[in-house]
Amino acid sequence: MNIRYSKLVPVITFISDLILLNICIQCAHLLVFNYFSNEVNSSIFLLLVNMAWISIASLTKNYVIHRPLVFSHSVNRILSSLIYHSLAVLGVVYFFKFFEVSRWEILFTYTLFLSLILLQRAAIFFILDYIRKKGYNRRHILLIGDDNIADRLKRTFYNHPEYGYHFIDFIPEETTQDLPEEKVLDIFFEKQADEIFVCYKSIQPSLLQKLVDKGDEKKVKIKFVSDLFLTNNFANVINYDNLPVIQLTSKPELALKIVVFKRSFDIIFSASVMIIGFPVFILLMLITKLTSKGPIFYRQERMGRDLKPFYIYKFRSMFVNSEALGPQLSSDGDPRITKWGSIIRKSRLDELPQFWNVIKGDMSIVGPRPERQFFIEQLIEKSPNYKKLFSLKPGLTSMGQVNYGYAENLEQMRDRVRYDLVYLKNVSLNNDLNIILKTVQVMVQLKGK
Repeated sequence: MNIRYSKLVPVITFISDLILLNICIQCAHLLVFNYFSNEVNSSIFLLLVNMAWISIASLTKNYVIHRPLVFSHSVNRILSSLIYHSLAVLGVVYFFKFFEVSRWEILFTYTLFLSLILLQRAAIFFILDYIRKKGYNRRHILLIGDDNIADRLKRTFYNHPEYGYHFIDFIPEETTQDLPEEKVLDIFFEKQADEIFVCYKSIQPSLLQKLVDKGDEKKVKIKFVSDLFLTNNFANVINYDNLPVIQLTSKPELALKIVVFKRSFDIIFSASVMIIGFPVFILLMLITKLTSKGPIFYRQERMGRDLKPFYIYKFRSMFVNSEALGPQLSSDGDPRITKWGSIIRKSRLDELPQFWNVIKGDMSIVGPRPERQFFIEQLIEKSPNYKKLFSLKPGLTSMGQVNYGYAENLEQMRDRVRYDLVYLKNVSLNNDLNIILKTVQVMVQLKGK
């Protein structure tokens, strides 16, 4: 695929989305009424639905496809577009009552459309990744400026061949600092790069402006890389009357829609599990009570968001007073665990009461696992970045738990933290769903501890 052809990807995606949307509307009508609709009102309704999708998809930047764009981010855009679109359609149909449309028809339409559009996006990402890894649809890039920043960037592109970047050269700032600006520009542009990454820690505004102007003239993209973004902090660019200001923080600021969607999902999912799984809860309570002396539930103080303490609930899986000598991590063959406790821990059924913690708001379905103050202090001492995790609610399951597993000592806990720090930088509903599916796999395979 040539460079110019890659510009067709958003156009093809846009057209195929509209085709899929209209197919889904007709199929939903067929499923509900057993015939395809060709009425005038239906045609007007189709027109409005299509116009609404075009407007909303544009606002949510559904068709802005950057090379570093990952599938999960694309899914988030799709979900946002579908939610806004469905609200618009429901408003027109039920609030203004302009059209008579069956609820089942709307439900089938969005169910089909979501399924097909996700399959379509997955296919597009798979094809783009494949052809770029094979060396097609590449961008030839030139790095200029500071070697430390450039090395970091080169490693990133090397680790992600799916971006389709081909490194052609690096020009350190020392080799050009004493040359006239026009000569410097000639050196940069004679490399025939498609994109130039400016990695200077400090660059003369006049040189940067000339670089941008000449880039526009020669159709070469100029991208500026600040070393501020290469720290372990989170950076956000804010414009004050066209003056860009970089705000740095050690904690991420989640978008409001993610916070709302995540909390809504937590409540709906947890309530559904507790209602549907009520007979299982009763059975587990009875067996726990009959198999060993002591209370059915076990509660323990953990630290939540912003280090706020709360009590976590579990089905008791250990003998009473098992931590009389102080806090301990569980291990294989732990004598403190009852026989029944071993079964429910392997299947992670002992943690089902934590859905109540989620409904209360102490926890989320997915997030870093809550720990005790005793271990937190030691973890922060060995891994200072661990304290960043307290910007999120702790989770019933976590990326660290499904990818690393259970920790038997402080060193293993520190290794597991690395996965949760990755999650911290990539919080999304799509990632949460992936982690939930992996958690179910862990439960079925009895890999708990």
